[in-house]
Amino acid sequence: MRGSERQHKLWYDRLRLAWSPTLSHDATNKNNLLLLVQLRWLAVCGQIITILFVGFGLGVDLPFLPMALILLALVALNVFSLLRARSQSALTNTELFIQLLLDVATLTAQLYLSGGATNPFISLYLLQVTLGAVLLQPWSSWALVALTALCFILLSLFFQPLALPHLHEGGLLQLHIQGMFFCFVLTAGLVVLFLIRASSNLRARDARLADLRQQSAEEHHIVRMGLLASGAAHELGTPLATLSVILNDWKRMPLFAREPELTEEITEMQSQLARCKAIVSGILMSSGEARGEGMVRTTVTGFFDDLVAEWRASRSPRHLVFQNGFTPDAAIVSDLSLKQVIFNVLDNAHEESPSWMKVVTARQGDNLQLTVTDVGKGFSQEMLAEIGRPYRSSKGRPGGGLGLFLVVNVVRKLGGTVSARNRSEGGASVTLELPLSSLSVKGSGNGH
Repeated sequence: MRGSERQHKLWYDRLRLAWSPTLSHDATNKNNLLLLVQLRWLAVCGQIITILFVGFGLGVDLPFLPMALILLALVALNVFSLLRARSQSALTNTELFIQLLLDVATLTAQLYLSGGATNPFISLYLLQVTLGAVLLQPWSSWALVALTALCFILLSLFFQPLALPHLHEGGLLQLHIQGMFFCFVLTAGLVVLFLIRASSNLRARDARLADLRQQSAEEHHIVRMGLLASGAAHELGTPLATLSVILNDWKRMPLFAREPELTEEITEMQSQLARCKAIVSGILMSSGEARGEGMVRTTVTGFFDDLVAEWRASRSPRHLVFQNGFTPDAAIVSDLSLKQVIFNVLDNAHEESPSWMKVVTARQGDNLQLTVTDVGKGFSQEMLAEIGRPYRSSKGRPGGGLGLFLVVNVVRKLGGTVSARNRSEGGASVTLELPLSSLSVKGSGNGH
C-alpha cells in the first residue's frame, strides 16, 4: 500500500498545483495587459486626432515635435507589451503597475506641453485611476491615486502655456467647455469598454477555476477509490489463493473424478476464479504496485486487435462489428489501466445493447479515435449534460455511474476527451479521443 499511497499523493499534489489560482491570475493579467494595449492604441489615435484638430483646426500653436516623440514612445511601449504578453513567464502585479506608471508619465508630458492643469484633458487621469483600481492590487491602486494627484498639482505650477487664438472671454470659455465635453465622451467610452472587457476576463477566470476545482474534487474521489480498491485487492488475494488450492484438490479426488458433470463444474469454477485473480492483479497494477509488469510495447492496431479479441472471448456478444481503421499504424506503450478503460466502455455498450454493437478505431491527425456504438435506449438529456460525473447512471443501481466517471477521468488525465451522443436511428455512441503523444514510448513516463 505504501507505494500506491505515495503515487496517489504525488498525483493529487500535481493536480492541486495544476489548478493553482496563481496560474489563473497570470492568464488574467496577460489578458488585461492585452486589453491595456488595445486601449493604448485608441489613446494614440485619439491624441493624434486631437493634436491635429487643435493645431490646424483651431489654430493653436502646439509643440508638434515633442508631442510626436511622446506618441512614438507610446507605440514602442505597446510593441514591448505585446511581446511581453505572449511570453511564457508570469506577469506580475508590479509589471502592470509599471505599465500604468508609464501611461501616466506620457499623459503628464503631453499635458505639460499643452497648458498643464488648464487643459481640459487633465481629467484623463481618472481613466488611469480606474484602470488601476480594476487591474492592480490595493496598495498599487492607492499609489497610483497619490501619483496622479501629485502630477495634477505639479501641472498647475509648471507647464508650457498655450498660444491660444485671440478670442474674447466667452469664446475661450466655450472652447474650454468643448474640450471638456470631448474629454468626457472619450473617458466615459474608454471606461465602459475597459470594464466590460475586464469583467469578461474575470468571469472567464472564475469559470476556469470552478471547472478545475470540480476536476480536482473528481480526481480526489478517484484517489480515494483507488486506495480502497488497492486495499481490497490485497485482502482478496489470500482467500482467492485458498479457493484455488481447494478446487485443485477437489479435482484430483476420486469422488469428483467419477462424476464428469462435477468435474466440468469445478473446471468452470477454476476458470472464474482465475478471472477474479486477474482482476485483482489488474487493480494492483493500476494502483502502481506492479507497474512494470503491466507496461507493454505494441502498436495501435495490434493493441485493439488483441483487446477486442480478448473482450469477445470473455463476454461472448451476440453480434460485434469491429473495424480497425487506424492507419498508418503507430507504436505505443499500453498498460492495464488503458485496457480497463476501454473494457468498461465496451461492457456498458454490451449491457445496454446485447444484440448488436460496433467498435471503430480511426486516426484523426495526431489523435487516436475510438467510437463504440450500440442500439440501446440511449442517454437521457440529463446524462448527456453531466457525462462523466460520479453516480450519474441510467441503470438505476445504487452506486451506478462510476464506470463512465472513471473512463472520463483516466482519458482526461492522458490529455484526451470523451464525448457521447444519441443516434437519430436509435442507440448511443461514445467516442474516446486520445493524443498519440500520451501513448507513445516517449510519453509513457508522464503519468501514463
